[in-house]
Amino acid sequence: MEIFVIPMLVKASDFFALPASLSQFAQFFPADVPPWDWLKKIGAALGAAQFPVNEIAIPSGVRIEGSVWIHPSVKLPAYATIIGPAYIGAKTEIRPGAFIRGNVIIGEGCVIGNSCEFKNCLLLDGVQVPHFNYVGDSVLGNKAHLGAGVICSNLRLDQGEVTVRLVDGTVTGTGLRKFGAILGDKAEVGCNAVLNPGAVLGPRALVMPCTAFTGYLPAATIARNRQTITTIARRD
Repeated sequence: MEIFVIPMLVKASDFFALPASLSQFAQFFPADVPPWDWLKKIGAALGAAQFPVNEIAIPSGVRIEGSVWIHPSVKLPAYATIIGPAYIGAKTEIRPGAFIRGNVIIGEGCVIGNSCEFKNCLLLDGVQVPHFNYVGDSVLGNKAHLGAGVICSNLRLDQGEVTVRLVDGTVTGTGLRKFGAILGDKAEVGCNAVLNPGAVLGPRALVMPCTAFTGYLPAATIARNRQTITTIARRD
């Protein structure tokens, strides 16, 4: 007798709500689809948008290529690279050395940190990615936070389809070869942690520092990895 497993229904609304600051993109990001489906629509959302002419002074060290819209209140650094299509919302701070390289939507009041790289990602309002991070093919919910050195790994070593292991243990396909992470509202990841491809964190979930996390972390849950540290006397 064949046994059919019906994957647990996971909806974007379980993790975050698109804020009013990004309402112009709402038709591309419905609440009732799996959150990783939003990744497939970022390029289309930017392609359909009609942006006004930039009214912000661009520092000489900030290189801009392609279609890029930056709200006049954005704080720009002395040097950075922004490759479109990209949308950067009001009151966001971009720090020196940031590298934004296409299909990136950033909401209001975010921190785009020094020496951080962003590619095909959606950051909702109040996201903080302040130091030495990689965010590729990921959605970060409102007020999500990455500690220094956090990596959203987005490609399996065998380069196959990224799957998601749900909280009930079932595995579902995403149709994506590149898929980093989903972070719900106010989710946090500690310094030097790695989110392996297809990592899904519920609202207010927390991954402790130096943890390699895979799978689904339910809302308001902490993932930690205890290690044993031994000490020996110096011999010199």
